[in-house]
Amino acid sequence: MARIAAGADHAGVQLKDELVAHLRELGHEVVDCGTHDAERVDYPDYGEAVARKVATGEVELGLCVCGTGIGIAMAANKVPGVRAATVHDVTSARLTRQHNDANVICLGERLIGPEAAREALDSFLEATFEEGRHVPRVAKIDALLPTEEAAL
Repeated sequence: MARIAAGADHAGVQLKDELVAHLRELGHEVVDCGTHDAERVDYPDYGEAVARKVATGEVELGLCVCGTGIGIAMAANKVPGVRAATVHDVTSARLTRQHNDANVICLGERLIGPEAAREALDSFLEATFEEGRHVPRVAKIDALLPTEEAAL
């Protein structure tokens, strides 16, 4: 069983709560970084909170949810050591773990239903990094400089 951080903004809180309950039913330990209601908040705060827990090793994996899964993934990917991927189905969830060694799954509550989201999350958790030809590619991703450093 994995230790997983979960976070969402107001547009993703309902799906996040459903997925957290699902993870706990499966026996995973979940660190819920919020938010906990539908009051408007900013997705970068929750993407960062989840990503920092992943990057420091406090948890093995992260789950982020916002309206589309895109904005929160962009925020999470700003944290070094995090490879967050927005997924829409079982196949994209599996492949991002197998080929990209993603450690944070991002979903959009407005784009995916709860059943499809659970199936995608399960696929993400069951998949493992294939290594091989993917290792140098992931290393290139990890070696990219943050935007402000690259501009100097």
